[in-house]
Amino acid sequence: MARIVVIGAGMGAMAAAARLAVAGHRVTVYERGGTYGGAVRRFERDGFAFDTGPGLLHLPAVYRDLFVKTGKEPLEDCVELTQVDPASRHVFADGTRVDLPNASRAGTVSALDAALGDGAGERWGDFMVRAREAWDRTRRPLLEEPQPADPSTLGREPYPALKPGLLRRRTTRLSGIGARELRDPRLVALLDSYAWAYGFDPATAPAAAAVLPYMEQTFGTWYVSGGIRALADAVYERCRKRRVEFVFDSAVTDVLEKYGRAVGIALEGGEAVEADHVVAGAPVPSLYREHIVGWDDQDEWPRHQVAGTGRVTVCLALRGARDADAVHRTVVHGTGDRPTVTVLRPDDPALRPDGAHESVTVTATVPTTGREGWEGTAGRMVAQAETAVPGLRERLLWQEVRTPDDTLRETGAAEVPGPALAGARGRFLPAANLSPLAGLHFAGGWSHPGGGLAHAGMSGALVAGLIVEGADFRGSR
Repeated sequence: MARIVVIGAGMGAMAAAARLAVAGHRVTVYERGGTYGGAVRRFERDGFAFDTGPGLLHLPAVYRDLFVKTGKEPLEDCVELTQVDPASRHVFADGTRVDLPNASRAGTVSALDAALGDGAGERWGDFMVRAREAWDRTRRPLLEEPQPADPSTLGREPYPALKPGLLRRRTTRLSGIGARELRDPRLVALLDSYAWAYGFDPATAPAAAAVLPYMEQTFGTWYVSGGIRALADAVYERCRKRRVEFVFDSAVTDVLEKYGRAVGIALEGGEAVEADHVVAGAPVPSLYREHIVGWDDQDEWPRHQVAGTGRVTVCLALRGARDADAVHRTVVHGTGDRPTVTVLRPDDPALRPDGAHESVTVTATVPTTGREGWEGTAGRMVAQAETAVPGLRERLLWQEVRTPDDTLRETGAAEVPGPALAGARGRFLPAANLSPLAGLHFAGGWSHPGGGLAHAGMSGALVAGLIVEGADFRGSR
């Protein structure tokens, strides 16, 4: 039995903790805040409740696997999962609307043809075929295996873009691929919206980001009854049942090192905790920035994804019942100074005082350098949301604005990391699960395979495998 300490109680860290406890290790989680879940938070007031982190789940198989491997109760015995259909409604800048079905390629092609004109669906379908090639080339090394010691092969662009001709140059950026291959500005906006939803600017994201819409449209979109926070509750309870110990309001200030190996942690009060392995679930940049691990010089930090973007979320408490033709998720595409926003309207009694009220969240991706403009951004976001929520202004009781400053306070980083992406010479790869210091492992959204609920859960599985099986671990099977 090894002594394992985990820094932070985010989703990836808890996923690792539960698996390690089942393997027979003694696991203690130290969380600097007063609760678990990392960015998976909930805001409550006057009987209204809102997810302030992710609001939907993709690739639920990751958490099904976690619950199968850590106990007798499957995931569906602990939370209620519902497929969201339509998966999303899109309202484009010219007023065109289209509802995209959940996990149906043929349905998506048909819907796009009907809304955008003949041929639009075929172009999107052909694009998804090429996106699938990129997915097939990178799925295992980016999702199921530990990051290789030399990740240079993952820096090569896997997306099979159309070959350049006499009058066109090769492009490796998502925005360029969209403009060239989709042509219709509404299809380009549709593609761009998937990148923005994961925190990527399409102008700088590699073409490999095409796997993001492919992943959602292939494996589906799911809602957890009671909100995504209910999933964090379930993972936390699973950890407790496996006898993982949690110590809240206990900040870690240092990773202790001896003979070139991590041997424990130091707490804010000066207490030292010995360990055979340390799993860091806190944001990798904050570990370096706050000198919890070495590399005081930012230029010498080990590689990690530099997000540069965060989330502004506006929680809207509305009087009046949810209208009958409302959908769960609407993406209102912006133009100019109007941001693209995602409006979530879950039909969930657990999130509202009664049937005569409604809880709505509006989210947009923003650069983390724009502190002075976040309140103005929130106002423009609400104006955009009126397209999706009829009579919003008249129905509004109150609103709560959450900015990257709140994310920084709650998680240690203002940015929200995205999934690992191949291409761009490795600039969109997160930190490896094996840190440069022996005995120290990275789990969670800032480590391989990157951000997002499913990816964070995968990172926990990879870290547990590396600790339990050691150098022989080759990834999930």
